[in-house]
Amino acid sequence: MLAPSRIIRSTESRAGGMRQRAALVEKARLSIEEGSKSFAAASMLFDKTTRERVWLLYAWCRRCDDIADNQDMGGELGDQSNAASRLKSIRVLTRRAFDGLPTADVAFDAFGLVAQECGITPEMADDVISGFALDAQEWRPRNEGDLLQYCFHVAGAVGVMMALVMGVDKDDTETLDRACDLGLAFQLANIARDLVEDDAAGRCYLPMEWLAEEDIEPGQHTKPHHRTELADMASKLVLLMDTHTKAARLGAAKLPFRSRWAILSAARIYSEIGYEVRRLRETAWDGRVYTSKAAKLRHVAAAFFEAIANTPRGPDEMPRWTRSRLAEKARSA
Repeated sequence: MLAPSRIIRSTESRAGGMRQRAALVEKARLSIEEGSKSFAAASMLFDKTTRERVWLLYAWCRRCDDIADNQDMGGELGDQSNAASRLKSIRVLTRRAFDGLPTADVAFDAFGLVAQECGITPEMADDVISGFALDAQEWRPRNEGDLLQYCFHVAGAVGVMMALVMGVDKDDTETLDRACDLGLAFQLANIARDLVEDDAAGRCYLPMEWLAEEDIEPGQHTKPHHRTELADMASKLVLLMDTHTKAARLGAAKLPFRSRWAILSAARIYSEIGYEVRRLRETAWDGRVYTSKAAKLRHVAAAFFEAIANTPRGPDEMPRWTRSRLAEKARSA
């Protein structure tokens, strides 16, 4: 009788799930080009190694988002039943990626590779996945702190991982805090832009306290007769975005030139979305606000000179909701 070891072989463990790095990078490049033209444009400013790692990380973020929302490349939301099952799939595939085991999904294999190369930890990934868990629970923020906690999970924690990808030391708390600020700013801009779109999908990220202050009944904030109040709340989101963006610039000052240029470009492009929502006020949701290709090029050019000068001016007052405070709030929740 043959010994079991002669019959059963364990799966070999290797970062990237046994796939070739070049193949993973190419798939990730296609993912970012289709999923986010703004990030794709900014990523071209990085040096080759950093650029590839940014693509690998983005591919995982995009794929997790698509699985969680049952959509394709950030498109229309699909059937939202079985959210718990989809969330479990994300956790299982991410764990296999960290273990270097094949996942049968290129984006997760790509994440396993970049995590190994840059020192991204399972705890960092869990911070991001917890944001998808909040959506699966049909969670709603009660106050500003809850809003920023959600933004921390879905974007601030990604900013921290992105900083590691750019070579920031895991013990450089100050720079990681500023990277988190940029992620928070991006998400606040997204929320302001997508208020009506999110409402159509049964989601609302405006704090219940804000709605109560505006005397808006539940589920009615996007109705035409509340457009002025909606514009006021969007302006509050943009004000928070502006504070976190200015704080993030202080961290960008410590990055190598090309990374600094890329980050400042992304900050300018995404902030412009928030500023446009604030400028348009009641008409901001008549169509989807976006940054044109010509405007992107102008922001990239302006960021170039900003990166050369490297004399950022922070906000008048640093953000009240810091990375450590949000992480502590998340753990207690």
